[in-house]
Amino acid sequence: MSETALTAGVDHVGLTVRDLAQTSAFFVDCLGWKQVGGRPEYPAVFVSDGHILLTLWQRKNAESGVEFDRKSNIGLHHLALRAANEAAFNAIFERVSTWPGVKVEFAPELLGKGPKRHTMIYEPGGIRLEFDLNPA
Repeated sequence: MSETALTAGVDHVGLTVRDLAQTSAFFVDCLGWKQVGGRPEYPAVFVSDGHILLTLWQRKNAESGVEFDRKSNIGLHHLALRAANEAAFNAIFERVSTWPGVKVEFAPELLGKGPKRHTMIYEPGGIRLEFDLNPA
């Protein structure tokens, strides 16, 4: 077996969301990401912060959809996004904590003994997001 990884990082992350317009607005209007494409026939919207690409897919059947349960569902537990710096980390929490439909799981706190800090939220469409700051 080769010691060299056969992969080279994340190309994109695809997330099924409850409300495509609401979740894409959260990423674009709240976090300042750019919409970089989409597939209206699916429908799907592609958003990026310039470092990562997310494919947001509209859930097909609202009546039979199962809400996310990080302790029971196989797959995504949460998506962790890195803040550029301390000012950005503080601005992120200020924006997301007051954004309509956001549920704050916990406010910024040390991760373990620090110095890394993080906060955890659910965006309006139900996806669990972590924002991290590593000041070291």
